[in-house]
Amino acid sequence: MRSVAALDAYLYDEIIGTLMQLPDDRIIFNFSVDYIKKQHRPVLSQSFYNNKKELITSLPPTKTKAPPYFANLLPEGHLRKYLAMCGKINENRDFPLLKLFGNDLPGALVLKPSSTIHVPLSSIDIQLEKNYADETVLKFSLAGIQLKLSAIIGTRGGLTIPAHGVGGNWIVKLPSIHFQHVNENEFSMLTLAGAIGISVPEIRLMNLNDIHHLPELPDNLAGKILVVKRFDREKKQRIHTEDFAQVYNVYPHKKYEGVNYSNLTSMIESVSSREQAAQFIKRVVFNILIGNGDMHLKNWSFIYYDKVNPILSPAYDYVATHLYIPEDSFSFNFGGEKQFSRINREHLKKFSEKALLPFEWVDHITQETIQLTTEKWNELSPDFPLNKTTTKKIEKHIMMVSLNLG
Repeated sequence: MRSVAALDAYLYDEIIGTLMQLPDDRIIFNFSVDYIKKQHRPVLSQSFYNNKKELITSLPPTKTKAPPYFANLLPEGHLRKYLAMCGKINENRDFPLLKLFGNDLPGALVLKPSSTIHVPLSSIDIQLEKNYADETVLKFSLAGIQLKLSAIIGTRGGLTIPAHGVGGNWIVKLPSIHFQHVNENEFSMLTLAGAIGISVPEIRLMNLNDIHHLPELPDNLAGKILVVKRFDREKKQRIHTEDFAQVYNVYPHKKYEGVNYSNLTSMIESVSSREQAAQFIKRVVFNILIGNGDMHLKNWSFIYYDKVNPILSPAYDYVATHLYIPEDSFSFNFGGEKQFSRINREHLKKFSEKALLPFEWVDHITQETIQLTTEKWNELSPDFPLNKTTTKKIEKHIMMVSLNLG
């Protein structure tokens, strides 16, 4: 029989609770007494608070998978498989992955083997202990599917992948095997977003040979590497974040389900402010304009600069997906419609009504976003690293949406 395994959860270097895996494979998280009693406690996740903004202290166990908040700290798809293979552990088991990557998770949370719960080690635990101490094993977790690596940028602009993957303050996004020039696409869309006043992280396009100590990569990788500054790291300090799948307490595979843009807007206004709701609407309209059909729950995040009050994090994963999937649609309903080509002012009105917001206010944000995006596109697009065909397709999409919503 497997033993109990326990990981202490640290938020800003203070223990706030313990994540335990029981012998029957149930996993449960308990907050510490000190954290529960703390009056001005730092927020781990909105999902741990009820409608009265009271901390939920009785949390149900899960089976095999970690509770949704913790499961969402782990990467998905090929990146998860790759990191599990490096760590010599089962990719389907959340707990050992969280233990292996616990020192460099997204946000300010750190998971460490418990200092208070001591139990005999099973053979699986013994192997994991060896991997945990092995500095050749990559030990970082950046949630997402595209292959990303944590890196430290050098004084001369080159990047080095740390031997064990910990402590990087940049995200290195490798070219996609399936989607041509996706990094050039994202670089351009994030640059455009920043130009219209959306908060974006620092980004750079680099060549593969500018990256040192890369792990073995597929031979058919083509295109530039996108390097993104981590907004949850600043001068060796951790800044806490959570994505919206964590906010809604759902597993990663449900990131396209259960919400629409109206109730997302209402949620933001409720836990943050009307100003942040306005920022969200601006970002939603911008993504309709560029044709980004992949704005699921994990591509929206809160950041806690003051440890308590959430605001929208800098934008990320902005890609004109219609270039690769011509009939692509929005991730969630916008006023009852998902198809980009059909979204119009009637849907804008319905979106406003469902979000319980004045249409005139929402329309003002929309028209301002359309005008700014069009102006900045005309100004900046000639210098984007996109070919003429791609540029024309994005421009055509922006014009179509502008006419439908204008």
